[in-house]
Amino acid sequence: MNLIELIKQPWPWYIAGPLIGLTVPALLILGNKSFGISSSLRHICAACMPANIPFFKYDWRKEAWNLFFVAGILLGGFIAAHLLANPEPIMVHPDLVASLAQYGITDYSNLVPVQLINWEALTTPRGFVMMVVGGFLVGFGTRYAGGCTSGHSIMGLSTLQWPSLIATICFMIGGFTMVNVILPYILAL
Repeated sequence: MNLIELIKQPWPWYIAGPLIGLTVPALLILGNKSFGISSSLRHICAACMPANIPFFKYDWRKEAWNLFFVAGILLGGFIAAHLLANPEPIMVHPDLVASLAQYGITDYSNLVPVQLINWEALTTPRGFVMMVVGGFLVGFGTRYAGGCTSGHSIMGLSTLQWPSLIATICFMIGGFTMVNVILPYILAL
């Protein structure tokens, strides 16, 4: 198997997890930087918005490395999706397929079921709630928690920060509640 074929295959958790985890010490050792993605939006707004908003008045240039990091993630995602895509169909557990079929969700040809995330779905109550309301809640929650899941759960926990432990526990409770309690009602819309 050549390198390209190896990269195209799904990697097991015991390889991908440690590689993600090694990002933390690498950032700390190379420049005393913290890992997190959500702060990038603030840096972009501070760089692009000429308004006199106190939240965006800081020296965003000191954090420009984060913008390059996010650009690298976007470029890597583009390369992975267009040049290194695995031609095999996306594997979905049969129990999940049966459960989602009750709500008319059957097309798994994309990373997210096509019936949930597409432009036409945005005009339906279910699509609007999933994309617009869900996006707002994720953004609000990220700001309210003082960071995103990558910042708290990867960086914060590895540096033994108590607020990150609380935030990660809340992320998990929210995720379990969403999937098991709220999502069935949204899918029934």
